[in-house]
Amino acid sequence: MQTTYATGLMWFRRDLRAHDNAALHKALASCSQVHCVFVFDRTILDRLPTRRDRRVEFIRESLACLDENLRRLAGPHAGLIVRHGFAAPEIERVARELGVDAVFANHDYEPAALARDAACARALTQAGIALHTFKDQVVFEKAELLTQAGTAYSVFTPYKKAWLARLDRGDLAPHAIDKNASHLAPRPLALRCKLPTLADLGFEQTNLRELQIPMGSTGAHALLEDFALRMDRYRQTRDFPAIKGPSYLSVHLRFGTVSIRELVARAHARASQASEGAATWLGELIWRDFYFQVLANFPHVCDASGESHSFRPAYDAIEWESGSHAQALFAAWCEGRTGYPLVDAAMAQINRTGYMHNRLRMVVASFLTKDLGLDWRWGERYFAEHLNDYDLAANNGGWQWASSSGCDAQPYFRIFNPVSQSRKFDPDGGFIKRYLPQLAQLPGQSLHAPWLAGPLELAAAGVVLGRDYPLPVVAHDEARERTLRRYAVVRKARADQADVDADAAL
Repeated sequence: MQTTYATGLMWFRRDLRAHDNAALHKALASCSQVHCVFVFDRTILDRLPTRRDRRVEFIRESLACLDENLRRLAGPHAGLIVRHGFAAPEIERVARELGVDAVFANHDYEPAALARDAACARALTQAGIALHTFKDQVVFEKAELLTQAGTAYSVFTPYKKAWLARLDRGDLAPHAIDKNASHLAPRPLALRCKLPTLADLGFEQTNLRELQIPMGSTGAHALLEDFALRMDRYRQTRDFPAIKGPSYLSVHLRFGTVSIRELVARAHARASQASEGAATWLGELIWRDFYFQVLANFPHVCDASGESHSFRPAYDAIEWESGSHAQALFAAWCEGRTGYPLVDAAMAQINRTGYMHNRLRMVVASFLTKDLGLDWRWGERYFAEHLNDYDLAANNGGWQWASSSGCDAQPYFRIFNPVSQSRKFDPDGGFIKRYLPQLAQLPGQSLHAPWLAGPLELAAAGVVLGRDYPLPVVAHDEARERTLRRYAVVRKARADQADVDADAAL
C-alpha cells in the first residue's frame, strides 16, 4: 500500500502489542500522525455468561501494558484511546472525532469478526474513510497454500510439508515499529481518559493474579524466554501435565501479546539445528495455521450464526445421547464428577484456572464424545466459555479431531482409554493429586482407577466411593462398544458414497 495519509487510526483487536505488528507498522509508515484505539466490544462482552471472566481481565491488563509501551515509544501524551460499546459504530465515531483519513487493523478470520469488519468498512466508506487490514496472526492465511489441484488442504501432513517448503526469511521478518514511532500522535485532551477498570466495564476481578498468569507483551516475553531454556526437551515433556512442558503462550497468541512470526522464527532456527523439541513445537504452531485455513476455506464448520457443523457431513447423522440422562452425564463431565480421576482432574483444572493441558484436552474430549456419547458441540461450547486461550478455529478443529468428524481427525474406532492415558501420562499421579487431593493417599495404580482398589486400600486412604469420590458414570469397555455401534452410520454413509463414486466412474 503506497497511499500516504495525514492522519490514521490504528484499531487494535487481537494484536495487543506495540512491536512486530503488521497494521501498526503500515499505519506508521503511511500516515503523518497515527492515533491508537481499542474497543471493548459489547457484542462480545454482553453475551458472556459470567461477569467474572478471566479473558476480560487479561485483555484489560494487557491493554495497560500496551498503553505503557506506546507512551514509551512516543511520549506521555501518546497512548490508547479506549472505548466500551459496539465496535463498528464506535470505530466510525472515533474516526470522525479525530478526522482521520484511514483506519488500520489486522485481519480477523472468525465469522462474527468478518461480519463486524464488513459493517465497519461500509460505515467508514460512507464517511469517506478508508479501512486497510493486514495479515498478522498467522504465517500463511486463507488460500495462500493450496494443493497441486488448486484446492485447500484438509490433511495436515501434506499441508505441513507445503508450509515448510513455502517458508522463507521474508515471511518471518518482523514489522518494525521504532523507525516511525514519532508518528504516534498525542491524544486530544478530551480523549486522555484512564483505562477503564473492570467495574467500569461491568465485570469483577477474577483469580488471574492469584494464578500468577503473566499478562501483556511483557508477560509473553518472560514466558518465551523461560520456554527457550526448555524448548529442546519439549518433545519429551509436552504430554505430561504434572511437569513443566508446554510454553504456556497460547493465551498470548490468542490476544496477540506475542508475535507468531517471532515464535516461528525461534522454533525454526532451533529445529534447523536438529532440535527435536523445537521441531515438534514448530509443528504445533503449524497446526494453528492449519486450523485457521480450514475455517477460511471450509466455512461450513462454523456458520455466521456461530453454529458448528461437522467437516465431514456424514458425522452430523450420528445420534448422540439426549434427554435428562444425557444432561446429567454432561453435568458430571463439566463438574469433574465422572469417576475417572484424570478426566475429573482435567476438568478441575479448567474450572479453576481457565487453562487445560493439551494432552488432557484430547482425553476429556474423547471421553465426552466416545465414553459418554455426547455431541462434541456441547464440549466445544463449554471450552469456549471457560478457556482463557479460546480460539474458535483451534477449538472447533480440536473438538472435531477428537470426535473424528474433522480434518485429518482421529479415526472413530480409536477411543482413548482414560485409565491407560492416566497411567501413561500421569504415572506418579502428581497431576491428579494436585486437583483431587481427596485421592492423594491412594497407592500406586489405585489412584488411576479407585473403583478397582480393595476395601483396605480405600479405608487406609480415607476414601469412601460415592461419598468422597464418585463411582464411574460409565464403564469404559461397554461405552466403547456403544460408540462403535453409534458410529456405524458413518460407515454406512462412506459405503454409500463409495457406491456413488463407483457408478459415476462407469
